[in-house]
Amino acid sequence: MLEITLSDGKTIKYSNPITISKIIQSIDLKLFKKSLVAKISIKGKSDKIVDMNYLVKQNMSINILTVEDKESLNIIYNSAALLLANAVKNLFPNAKLATGPVINDGFYYDFFYPSSFSVNDLSLIEKEMIKLARDDKKIELIEWNRENIISYFQNIGENYKVELASEISTNEKLNMYRQGNFIDFCRGPLVPATGKLKFFKLMKVAGAYWRGNSKNEVLQRIYGIAWSTKECQKKHLKMLDEANRRDHRKIGRELDLFHFQEENPGFVYWHPNGWIIWKQIEKYMHDIYLKNGYQEVKSPQILDLSLWKKTGHWENYSENMFIIQSENRLLGLKPMNCPGHVQIFNSNLRSYRDLPLRYAELGQCHRNESSGSLHGMMRVRGFTQDDGHIFCTEDQLLHECFTFTRLVQKVYKDFGFEKILYRIATRPEKRIGDDKLWDQAEDALKQSLVNSNCEFEISKGDGAFYGPKIEYTLTDAIGRQWQCGTIQVDFSIPARLEAEYVDYNGQKRNPVMLHRAILGSFERFIAILIENYHGFLPIWLSPIQVIVCCISDKSSDYAAKITKMLKQKNFRAESDLRGEKIARKIRDHTMRKIPYIIVVGDNERKDQTVSVRGIKNSNIETMSIELFFDRLKTDIDIFPNIS
Repeated sequence: MLEITLSDGKTIKYSNPITISKIIQSIDLKLFKKSLVAKISIKGKSDKIVDMNYLVKQNMSINILTVEDKESLNIIYNSAALLLANAVKNLFPNAKLATGPVINDGFYYDFFYPSSFSVNDLSLIEKEMIKLARDDKKIELIEWNRENIISYFQNIGENYKVELASEISTNEKLNMYRQGNFIDFCRGPLVPATGKLKFFKLMKVAGAYWRGNSKNEVLQRIYGIAWSTKECQKKHLKMLDEANRRDHRKIGRELDLFHFQEENPGFVYWHPNGWIIWKQIEKYMHDIYLKNGYQEVKSPQILDLSLWKKTGHWENYSENMFIIQSENRLLGLKPMNCPGHVQIFNSNLRSYRDLPLRYAELGQCHRNESSGSLHGMMRVRGFTQDDGHIFCTEDQLLHECFTFTRLVQKVYKDFGFEKILYRIATRPEKRIGDDKLWDQAEDALKQSLVNSNCEFEISKGDGAFYGPKIEYTLTDAIGRQWQCGTIQVDFSIPARLEAEYVDYNGQKRNPVMLHRAILGSFERFIAILIENYHGFLPIWLSPIQVIVCCISDKSSDYAAKITKMLKQKNFRAESDLRGEKIARKIRDHTMRKIPYIIVVGDNERKDQTVSVRGIKNSNIETMSIELFFDRLKTDIDIFPNIS
């Protein structure tokens, strides 16, 4: 006899195995019509989300998920990816299917097709998806073994699917889903019918190497988004429109900050104005390090491959590394700074009295990201990271994690971000180190956030291969979330690289190593700042803080004098002495998003005053030069607040 417990606590008994769909259909028809998938709980096992046609064979608790449940969104994304593949095959039978996973904000599917998919093609594909959804075709789960899957895909000429299926273990069964005449394999679970997919949109096409390997052929990746309700769709599309207006690539061109070139994909060309922003942030971080017990270091760009093998990076991260050869030696261009910092630690004999030892480096790193994943400064191949490593004892571990969270909160606040999401990423399947040490590391991270009164989420299996981590995610002005900072607890790499200190008993021990970053990639963080502020950066970051405009040639000397005085006081100022009308000058410099526009004419010259127009206040206010200097200094000066 089967005993099924529903979410309301009601218990039902069945004499034979029965599908979840039939259970819900028999007791609550209204809930059945809204149902997408079910979450099941079996004693002694982890909760699991399954299809509605899952066959119940043992006692369990069942919770039906509908569009109103947050957990359903990934199910909708996954199902929409299958719908996309079906639509493409209907319209372009010669297209070959690759993979179609869920991503953070939607889904994509990779296809091989000799011609490039155009914007018009996307529109046609989306219309075909709408038609398939309206047909309300059942999405049926079929379990096949490897031989059946390979045979099926070989017969229909889907060579990419054959390659994937060939890697499945001999006895393992894989979920195949039938949608009308279309069959694809997918981890699932999926919604019960295409009619459940009502709100979706295809966004763009990009190139992507098959399996992320640049040696393989280039596929076409179609990105899409799906929503649970019409209201969510409207809200998200409105946010996307606003995001397009704030795109850092667009603003970067308009404000002459940086550019990209096809000859160097994934690398940034910084212009003078953009580099000022960079240097201001760099100055800020130097002060943060100085006043929080960090010693700044600089490690080499290139390290011998033997070192990367010792750390485990070669085994776990080699596909993302640039490898070069010199004099019959293989060397790796560093994707991160940690091995170099361990070498600096190892250069002297350390005592427990030296710990914690905090190293910081604004280190330039290179990662071999696929061309399809590159996105302005949000995803690049060459970047600078505000990287740091703390070497401490096990007794100091909790305090160091707690202190770092406080520092992250302070820095984000200085840049204008008040809301932070905290997430603990736990051990992945592919990892190094003993499970007891992983337990200790994860417990320390959790306790540090509890002590900081921070609510947090658990991201199961998303830790680094060498240790778990806290991910610090900030929220920008239009509600988007960006994971920037991190602290990672590492017991393994110090041991692998023979990092040691002498404890109070005179015994040599391996320190705990904390990998930590606050801003993360400078490039990415600057892009986030530009989009968050829509280019209207805080005055301390603005490349040009003041522009001095003369009304006529008679006041040009006075304008030049004011500009010189501003520069002597270390304000970033320019003068506009063009023969244009003042209204044109104000409009031009407003478009440049310059915080303060000073207007001077005959009256200002005679009275030795300035007329000031602020970017946040279009009213022009006349004041003495000294008063304006004081106001400007007050607006700029955040550095005394650093602690």
